[in-house]
Amino acid sequence: MPRRKQSRGKCTYCGEEVTKSGMAKHLPVCPKRQAVIAEADAQPGDVQKLYHLRVQDVPSGVFWLDLEMNGEATLRELDSYLRAIWLECCDHLSEFSPGRGWGGREIPMGRRAEQVFAPGVELTHIYDFGTTSETLITCVAVREGKPTTPHPIALMARNLPPEAPCMECGQSASWLCIECMYEYEKTGLLCDVHAQDHPHDEYGGLVPLVNSPRVGMCGYEGPAEPPY
Repeated sequence: MPRRKQSRGKCTYCGEEVTKSGMAKHLPVCPKRQAVIAEADAQPGDVQKLYHLRVQDVPSGVFWLDLEMNGEATLRELDSYLRAIWLECCDHLSEFSPGRGWGGREIPMGRRAEQVFAPGVELTHIYDFGTTSETLITCVAVREGKPTTPHPIALMARNLPPEAPCMECGQSASWLCIECMYEYEKTGLLCDVHAQDHPHDEYGGLVPLVNSPRVGMCGYEGPAEPPY
């Protein structure tokens, strides 16, 4: 059986494209990231614990983020970040719980990262208890230093948009037909050309493909951009 092609992502510091498994090894030795860290450590301010978090969608893991979170930042700030870059569509409820899987005790949003995370610790984040998006958050490492940005969370790396061939011609798709997915068991993926005259509009018409696991769920349309 052929091995599934591994997802790749881009380092936000140097722009190098690396496999998902390789990114955790790349980030600690990336020269440009090390330069950013050195510059931050030379500035006035307090040293704190900084947590490398690997965030990935469940169950596919195709969508993933590598974040660095300040130890003093709260889970509410992490929740806001995930909503902005991946999830927010209709202001649904969300929660964090320990370990893998939905159903554990809820962790208060006011908890700080330093109260929750340590290397190897896993949390589950649930957004929307109807059309649910489940996210696994793993603490990869922790370092002491000064934050590299004025924000509570820094985006260090992110998956490249998954390959999405148009169901009509095989070219790169940029649109999704929800009706095709749910009513006709097709991928629903369409390029710009074949999207122009696509007849389906029962589910609100076509939605743009964006780099988020929420695409095709509850009318999500992005923009799937980092909030800062």
